Amino acid sequence: MRFNRAMMPRRWGWVWITASYFTLAAQILGEASSQDLGVRLIHVNYKDVKGPLNRMAEMCVGAGRANEGLRADWQQQLAQVHQDCGFKYIRMHGIFCDDMGVYQEDRQGRPEYNWQYVDKLYDFLVGIGMKPFVELGFMPGAMASGSQTIFWWRGNTTLPRDFSRWGALVQAFTRHLTERYGKNEVAGWYFEVWNEPNLEGFFKGTQQDYFHLYEVTANAVKSVCPQYRVGGPATAGCGWIGDFIQFCATNPAPVDFISTHTYGVDAGFLDENGNHGTVLSTRSNSIYGEMEETRRVIQNSLRPGLPLHFTEWSSSYTPSDPFHDSYQSAAYILDKIKNADGCVQSMSYWTFTDIFEEAGPRFTPFHGGFGLLNEEGIQKPSYFAYHFLHSLGDVQLTCEDRQTLACRDARGGMQVLIWDEPPPDPSPRENNQTFYSRLHPSKWEEYAQLQLAGVPAGNYLMKVYRVGYHSNDAYTAYLGMGAPPQLSRRQEAQLKAASDGKAGEERSVVVADNGEWDQRIKMRKCDVVLVTLEKP
Repeated sequence: MRFNRAMMPRRWGWVWITASYFTLAAQILGEASSQDLGVRLIHVNYKDVKGPLNRMAEMCVGAGRANEGLRADWQQQLAQVHQDCGFKYIRMHGIFCDDMGVYQEDRQGRPEYNWQYVDKLYDFLVGIGMKPFVELGFMPGAMASGSQTIFWWRGNTTLPRDFSRWGALVQAFTRHLTERYGKNEVAGWYFEVWNEPNLEGFFKGTQQDYFHLYEVTANAVKSVCPQYRVGGPATAGCGWIGDFIQFCATNPAPVDFISTHTYGVDAGFLDENGNHGTVLSTRSNSIYGEMEETRRVIQNSLRPGLPLHFTEWSSSYTPSDPFHDSYQSAAYILDKIKNADGCVQSMSYWTFTDIFEEAGPRFTPFHGGFGLLNEEGIQKPSYFAYHFLHSLGDVQLTCEDRQTLACRDARGGMQVLIWDEPPPDPSPRENNQTFYSRLHPSKWEEYAQLQLAGVPAGNYLMKVYRVGYHSNDAYTAYLGMGAPPQLSRRQEAQLKAASDGKAGEERSVVVADNGEWDQRIKMRKCDVVLVTLEKP
């Protein structure tokens, strides 16, 4: 929510909102004034430094498949999230899929390689200051041992009919990258072997088949440059980690990092159409609990120091889950990221955009897609979780409140990010596809009493940013429009205005010589609020 001019909502001025919305606004204001709100004390001392802010959540973000990265709108959106959210790497499927045109065989059966589409994609990434987290897969059709494919875009998930040809493809690909971008640049990339081989839909083979594929692939990468980083097993649900490390430690299979995936539901893995229905996990430690356990598995293995990258994570594993679009998602994301601090090197949110075609082109502007942005580039509440994180200074301050991050920056400014992530509801309820397809008004719950100490005396510009119900909440605004299946230009502009990320409150403040400054902030369930003090 982005309220806070005298603690009142600021987005009720949209001329297009129906009369029922004005009625709802009046009810909310009356409710807020009549409630006896609790007080949540948040103490932060500017001089009490915890250490450097861990920015592992900004390291990497996901995207659907490589071919989508050739679209102009995809590239425009990625440049935006790179700037606003700070992502450094991007991981996607399908760099070897037939729609990237990398491999064919001539009439004599001799391999032919083509890197034109790969170059267009990677040139763009490098040009905006990002790096690929290269997922090596799927199988080119001309090399495949079978016809099993996955998704609308038909990624072939079978083994190579000739492992030597697969190894030669990987080697030629890696050599080409080295020639085009230079060894020093590519040494900063990551090479991950395949995607979720422990799921039959993604890999037509056994665990031992994957281990052999990994060994051939990793050695092909290292044959070009031993310093290049390669890892796996890129499994769903944190599977195979112990067995994979054991294999690499006892075979000539180099490994530089561990990668795996987790999603915040209690059962199931693959459901691109959302037909099975998903329900958020009732475990309070979902997501970060799996990350902590995977770290323990690594520590107890023959390679205890291996870095751990979660190359996919989100609240659910289907791009047809309206929780991804909801205002509740922002606080959820922040809670998982903060609690994973210290046990992972990165956690790559899946994905940055709804330009994502596992189930084919989508037919509505909000359909529960994974993205931080929808296909039209409208910023979802989840977008602001990452944007607010990126806005924090590099020095983290001590704060006992478990749903707060406090920082300061080199310019003498200070930032406090506060959220309300309620405990999971253990009672049976509808699945996400039904529950989050409706409006869910959020009530005022508490005052966050922000008490700062040790702040250098002087004048500051205070800004308050908010995301939550009807604040930077395009999905609720979309539902209020009647959920049109297609957006007119006017409707698209209205939704973008409803989630523009501007400060809801901005004013000059003075910190006295004693260094103390207080601010009371009204909070609703699932609100996220960023308070900044900037030196003018």
